[in-house]
Amino acid sequence: MSAIIDYQHKTVVVTGAATGVGAALTERLRAAGAQRIIGLDIKPCGTSVDDSITVDLSDRLAVDQAINELPDRIDVLFNNAGVAATMPLPVVMGVNVLAPRRLIAALQDRLPARGAVVNTASIAGGGYMERLAAILELLAIEDWHEALEWVQAHPELTHNSYGFSKECLQVLTLQQAVPLGRRGIRINSACPGIIDTPLLPDFQTSMGAGMLDWTVSQSGGRKATPGEIADALTFLGSDAAGYINGTNLLVDNGFSAAIITNQIDYSRMPAPDALLNSAT
Repeated sequence: MSAIIDYQHKTVVVTGAATGVGAALTERLRAAGAQRIIGLDIKPCGTSVDDSITVDLSDRLAVDQAINELPDRIDVLFNNAGVAATMPLPVVMGVNVLAPRRLIAALQDRLPARGAVVNTASIAGGGYMERLAAILELLAIEDWHEALEWVQAHPELTHNSYGFSKECLQVLTLQQAVPLGRRGIRINSACPGIIDTPLLPDFQTSMGAGMLDWTVSQSGGRKATPGEIADALTFLGSDAAGYINGTNLLVDNGFSAAIITNQIDYSRMPAPDALLNSAT
């Protein structure tokens, strides 16, 4: 880790810290000198965290309880936890969208100037412009349960719950850049492609193994490691990214670039309509 990535004297909160990208992230934050690392997860977090708070991020009351347990000052919030479309719709939207939004709203007063929020989104959310008006309508609903009712009432948007949730998270990142920026707080997201994590079997189920393998074949022939995604998150949360705000950073080994410039081999793609809506 370069000396420019420095977390000394900083308190950081990482959701989804127990496994995968979150666990790799806490290791990098520790190596970068973080003073206190607080992990939030439904599972116990590892030894790289100083404090572990057990929380079901799909449960509003549990999220509020976790917020009450967090310290008065937090320098960086990493909204990293996520679940796949194999989970029920309220769980997907709760963990992937509503919990991050609630944490941002509740903790922004605890973030100092030069603080940061970093979300783990996905290339699956790259199609948000097609549904932007609807997503903004959803994000305008402050009440957790009313937001879930809205989601349940719009199956045409949520038939691919994971893709829609990550579209919402990307838009949330953009939406919050100005109001948080006025406080001197930056917010960005990293948008990975396929990652080799414990969630991979869930994505094989929701995407289909053929689609997942095809996506990997078009992404340089390999999946991302958790550490590679954690490196991007660590950078975005650091002072080295001090003038980066409101950015959804693609971390997909050029997959999205290949789509945009028509350098993708579609001849062996198993399901033509599933790609951007189902990749992680």
